[in-house]
Amino acid sequence: MTDTIDQLARLGHAPHAQAARQQRAKAITATQACEDLLLAPALPGGLALAERLSVAQAVAAASGVATLADHYGARLAGLPAPAADARWQAITHFTQLLATQPAAADRAVLLALPQAGLATPDVVLLAQLIGFVAYQARLVAGVAALAALGPAGAAAAPVAPATPEAPFVHPANLPPPGEPLRLAGYTSETLDWKAWLPVVDPATASAEQNAVLDASHPKARTSDFYLVLAHQPRVLAERSEAFNAIMYAPGGLPRAEREVATTVVSRINGCVYCASVHAQRFEQLAKRNDVIAQIFTDPDSAGTNARERALAQASAALTRAPGAFRPQHIAPLRAAGLSNLEILDTVHAAALFAWANRLMLNLGEAVYP
Repeated sequence: MTDTIDQLARLGHAPHAQAARQQRAKAITATQACEDLLLAPALPGGLALAERLSVAQAVAAASGVATLADHYGARLAGLPAPAADARWQAITHFTQLLATQPAAADRAVLLALPQAGLATPDVVLLAQLIGFVAYQARLVAGVAALAALGPAGAAAAPVAPATPEAPFVHPANLPPPGEPLRLAGYTSETLDWKAWLPVVDPATASAEQNAVLDASHPKARTSDFYLVLAHQPRVLAERSEAFNAIMYAPGGLPRAEREVATTVVSRINGCVYCASVHAQRFEQLAKRNDVIAQIFTDPDSAGTNARERALAQASAALTRAPGAFRPQHIAPLRAAGLSNLEILDTVHAAALFAWANRLMLNLGEAVYP
């Protein structure tokens, strides 16, 4: 299937990358569905198509992915420019800050949007759009790098057979897995999260909102995160499809290693809440927390072996500068023995948390027990 990522990453001459993507057909479909919905001409609400496309173009440009910025710029051609009033200034300020410094777009920056006249559902839509394009930009960059890396084969350096690992010994300076790990302002303990916007009341929610809450998470009806996103139930439903297609896809990169990538991204973006959730999931899957301690301390040097170090460094590079992401950033993954599908899964997981972190950081805040 041909989609925006396929077109912009120029996969026509990269059958190895196309073959890997086809094994993640659900992620392809879900990602394209998100773009189609968020930028549908007739999407209800107070954000006009020209405004949404201008935001998408700005996020892509700020991410340094020119092909994606051009994609949205072409769709903008001929549409009227948004009015340069206080409302648009608040939107553009929020967009630029969230695109480039997600931890800096705080409660005051968010609440400037309703103060400028945006209804709560439009604020939620704007945050989802910015997060989605941040994800999409990193996906374009990562898939293009995989395509340019070429297929694994005779030209690639052979991967030496893995030597048997010594039995794992838990570091004496760390709490045992399952007990809270607290380092450098990050933690593996369970945190709560409080929205800065009014949330949907399940007792008065629409049938569509109730349906998406029921489908989202067992605790969605008591979770501020899902209750605030339910202001845009169709967008929440499509985002959930994309999230599940990436984080729970069978085969490919082991689940625990996807959690390594997402914890690295969350640590770099400054999202304490996401870092805590995915650190905890890694511990549950791997029965250890040594690499999580390293990520919390210094994500750039984290990794207990070459494979983990390659995962951490590729995820960090894609997070910080997608426009500069190149084949050399994923070559260590291949050298460590990852297949094309496993490399794609790494790209997917790291890119996805550009979106997840931005929602968590900018629609509310973590609450410690």
